[in-house]
Amino acid sequence: MPLTYDVRIYAIETRKDRRKAFRLHWFVGERKYSKSYMLRAQADGRRSELMSAVRRGEQFDTETGLPASEIRALRGAITWYEHTRFYIERKWPAAPAKSRKNYADALATITPALVTTTVGRPEPKVLRRALYGWAYNLLRWEQEPPGEVAEALRWIATHSLPVSAMEDARNMRLALDALALKLDGTPAAPKTAQRKRACLSEVLGLAVEEQYFSSTINPLTTIKWSAPRSVEEVDPGSVANPRQVRELLRGVREQGARGAHLEAFFGCLYFAAMRPAEAMALRADQCHLPDRGWGTLTLRQGTVRAGRAWTNDGRAHETRQLKARAEKDSRPVPIPPHFVTLLRRHLTTYGTAPDGRLFRTNRNGLLQETGYGEVWAAARAAVLSETEAASMLARRPYDLRHAGVSFWLSSGVDPAECARRAGHSIAVLLRVYAKVVSHTRERANTQIENALGEWFGSGEHPGKTD
Repeated sequence: MPLTYDVRIYAIETRKDRRKAFRLHWFVGERKYSKSYMLRAQADGRRSELMSAVRRGEQFDTETGLPASEIRALRGAITWYEHTRFYIERKWPAAPAKSRKNYADALATITPALVTTTVGRPEPKVLRRALYGWAYNLLRWEQEPPGEVAEALRWIATHSLPVSAMEDARNMRLALDALALKLDGTPAAPKTAQRKRACLSEVLGLAVEEQYFSSTINPLTTIKWSAPRSVEEVDPGSVANPRQVRELLRGVREQGARGAHLEAFFGCLYFAAMRPAEAMALRADQCHLPDRGWGTLTLRQGTVRAGRAWTNDGRAHETRQLKARAEKDSRPVPIPPHFVTLLRRHLTTYGTAPDGRLFRTNRNGLLQETGYGEVWAAARAAVLSETEAASMLARRPYDLRHAGVSFWLSSGVDPAECARRAGHSIAVLLRVYAKVVSHTRERANTQIENALGEWFGSGEHPGKTD
């Protein structure tokens, strides 16, 4: 709202020929406002309120003519539930389907904690279903919810706290404590809690923008609360070495026709450090596969399963631009000659789907995580020792991506180039692969020390340790 200190309040005007004979008028900036009353006492009271606001040094809103404190009070009557629905409506159009699902998940966890009473509260599972599946899914706003869902939504709409109540630290802690737990009361996974906290911060940030609070500070920043710690670093125990990857790919190939078709898919995750979503969307026209030498995969999209309820076209999967990239942006990734040969053989043997995708189901559909996950699990059981199979070693297909990046780093590839090929920032690379980078740093120190020894000789090398 546009605010100004330029306020002029005039004496009360008496108009005896009018039913409301006493008129108060004032200017905010260049705009005139007026209000008529039946009794002089009413007009005097309102004039005193406006004069008090001026004396307090308050700004006035040029659109309504009201003091800023009154605007905030009016807006503060908006409930948390209403505000979160506004947040969903604003975020929905540009949000990927998976993000829409995450927003709904976070808010369906937080909102039940921010109520004025628990009397008549619906069963937790019913309230969760109502919020997650209906209140925070814009695609269902025009549909009539079933009876118990409609009743749950009426209850939460009636008993939701005003959004302005989030300035109270006690209410903020209710929200934070809620997002740290699952529906059954057990602790949520650290990454889940942190993701939901980020959503809470965004919702509160929007409330600051809408001026629902008495200050311009996001109240979440004033609360001392520590999210459960999550382990972002790649566990070296999950990283397969090149020999183990070769054996695992052989194990995939030997899992019948489906496995043979997926060998190159898993190869993409390792040799090009691709995300599974990027490999699922890979098309032949993105592959430069020369007869000899290195090739290039130019990645442009990723296909993610979000569920039919969250996509605009009602399909279970959504294909979008690369993660954290602008639309139509691309990421070229060089691939070694032997993997070029594998991809060429794959194209010769299996061809492509009608839309050019390299990897598909028997009916040209999109790969399913459960399908390729079964093949991967069978390959691990077939080629790893009993001890290795019980360990974290390459337990998930995604671990192949970690193994690929780790191998690049340990081979001496510049971290900036590793980050570029993998499609994330250097900061993320150094954080996630900290242990790998640390090992690489130690090897580099040894190489530098040996090189200095060649120059100075073992007896003259300054700082040489025995």
